[in-house]
Amino acid sequence: MKLTINGRQVNAREGQSVLDAALDAGIFIPHLCKHPDLEAVGGCRLCMVEIDGDTEPVCACKTTAREGMRVEVGGEHAERVRRMAMELILATHPTDCTGCLKYGMCELQSMYQFMGVSPTRWHVKSRPVATDDSNPLITHMFTRCIRCGRCVRACRELRGVGVLDYQHTPDGIRIGTDGGVSLEKAGCRFCGACVEVCPTGSIVDIVGLAQDDRSRADNVVPCRSGCPAHTDVPRYLRHVKNGEWERATAVVREKVPFPETLGSICVHPCEDSCKRNGLTAPLSICRLKRSAAVRDTGEWKARVRHDRLTGRRVAVVGAGPAGLTAALYLAEKGHRVSVFEANEKAGGQMRYGIPAYRLSDATVDNEVAIIREISQGSDDEPRVELLCGRHVGDPAGLLTQGYDAVLVSVGTHAGARLPMEGSDLDGVYVNTDFLKRARLGEPFDASGRVVVLGGGNVAYDCARTAVRLGAQKVDVACLESLDKMTSTAEERAEASEEGVELHDAYSFVSLNESEPGSGRVGSVTLHKIARFYFDENHRPVTELVEDGELALAADHVIFAVGQRPEGTDQMGLELTHGPYVATDDELATSMEGVWAAGDCVTGTKSVVAAIEQGREAAVSIDRFLGGDGDITEQLTEREEGPDRLGPAPQSFYEGRVSPQFAPAGERVCTFEVFECPFSEDEATAEASRCLQCDLRLRLQTPRLWTDYEEVSAR
Repeated sequence: MKLTINGRQVNAREGQSVLDAALDAGIFIPHLCKHPDLEAVGGCRLCMVEIDGDTEPVCACKTTAREGMRVEVGGEHAERVRRMAMELILATHPTDCTGCLKYGMCELQSMYQFMGVSPTRWHVKSRPVATDDSNPLITHMFTRCIRCGRCVRACRELRGVGVLDYQHTPDGIRIGTDGGVSLEKAGCRFCGACVEVCPTGSIVDIVGLAQDDRSRADNVVPCRSGCPAHTDVPRYLRHVKNGEWERATAVVREKVPFPETLGSICVHPCEDSCKRNGLTAPLSICRLKRSAAVRDTGEWKARVRHDRLTGRRVAVVGAGPAGLTAALYLAEKGHRVSVFEANEKAGGQMRYGIPAYRLSDATVDNEVAIIREISQGSDDEPRVELLCGRHVGDPAGLLTQGYDAVLVSVGTHAGARLPMEGSDLDGVYVNTDFLKRARLGEPFDASGRVVVLGGGNVAYDCARTAVRLGAQKVDVACLESLDKMTSTAEERAEASEEGVELHDAYSFVSLNESEPGSGRVGSVTLHKIARFYFDENHRPVTELVEDGELALAADHVIFAVGQRPEGTDQMGLELTHGPYVATDDELATSMEGVWAAGDCVTGTKSVVAAIEQGREAAVSIDRFLGGDGDITEQLTEREEGPDRLGPAPQSFYEGRVSPQFAPAGERVCTFEVFECPFSEDEATAEASRCLQCDLRLRLQTPRLWTDYEEVSAR
């Protein structure tokens, strides 16, 4: 149907309000209580318009458009009501706009600036109501509330939770819970819909939840932005909650080709970012990934992209997580890829650096095989060729052999010894050699007393491996204090159960011979640290505790103080910080046609960080080869599920579901994986704890008056 607004003919849908018809046509009408996702209530009285034939102005949000209707937005009567309504709102609203978290994004601020209204005609009355900051994720500043009711309607209409309502108090009507109880006791889902629809700074995320250097979407869904690969965490958790294992795995595989591996050993920075940290404990995002992967039937494989073959060939040096990831995505883009691996099997640190009790060979074998399988598609043979036992140290030579591009992803397989007295004694090892020998099952006498120097997860891998190799006593000593250690609390707790003793905040003084002239280590001398920091020249400064020396008996000592690339100094590439390959923002090296990715570029980080580097390298190389660099794919339908959540059950506020695993006395006798995947019931219960923060992104952001073509009403 057609109607006329401000002399301009516009189209309207059947049943559409005058306000929505005007806004759709680019004609701005002031409004506050109306939100694009909520039913109109006509409470703010700012959207008043005059209808030809009517004697009084009406609310545009509550007036249905009719064929031939003539509407005037800036009529005298409508403007008078509108201005009075705004003046009354401002009369009880704080004037310290610059101190508000919503400053510059406030709809009320935008509206009164547009209308040129101030409360000077009215007696200004302040409302000294205390801010409610008792809730873990949401702050409610009552003094900034304009009682538009958008939060109440969002909680009720959009989410079906209904914990917010108008409450009669001695200070007047305000928004809150029945009885003034906390949001948690009222059954709040902490979905953030109330924050999203609030037009002022009354209901906001707690200070510190958002970061200035992140986009709005990344702040709203911090688990997704916290994942280096940007896995769509809330989406796959919804599928897990519904028992849709294949679809959950498909969502994960849209970003990473190693879901079960990551579900077993990922350092899960996403969990550090999870908003549930403010309630009880974060979601077990990592373990839920594994729970889905072990139940996957592979239905997603039919949807893997297979672009037409380009005739281009790429060589990848190193079959670790970065190299294999890049190989897969380059193959999907139509390029044939040869992956050269110096070891006998593919997997890199996933196979040779992580103990089998955390990640089995079978898991690595399966996920590597799937990469080759899905790279083939309808071709006669896989597009990814694995050439194991083939050491390559000359990327330039590969270019002369007919490869159009080369990716160096050799990882960091060389351990480091600290330059200290006794570091060359017999019985002293480095982490990488020790873990690889153990993983390959080579004979190794670890009996007696073992001291591991280092405080990261790799140090604990060494310590727990030593326990399984028969060590009678294992100590871990590190420079960092407990709160600064890079190993996870979970790793330390499990190691403690297995008998590993920690000595944190100790400097390493010397490794000492068992007998003078024996040439074999017999003890380690440490010294307690009072303070450790870096000075203005970035040099380490250590302040020692007086009489803080400690001697640990040691038949074996393992350095776990870092890793570095090996052989990069012979590749003819520009290096940085010693043996690390220098790249530009596109991961291109100093040699034309050669890229580098993973730990050999970034230093030792994590499997998921290496995977993301592999993705970035694939994008860059594909563009170099004439492609568009688009490696996105959709492996399952985007069925996001309902927006209505319903009131939270009491179980919603409980802690994490604990996995089942073998007791310490059993697991120290074997290298078998000791932690069981969640059962189906455990997985669905754990996934049900998700706050589903991403639902906020489905809500429309109201447009301000500057976004409209016609803004004549003032």
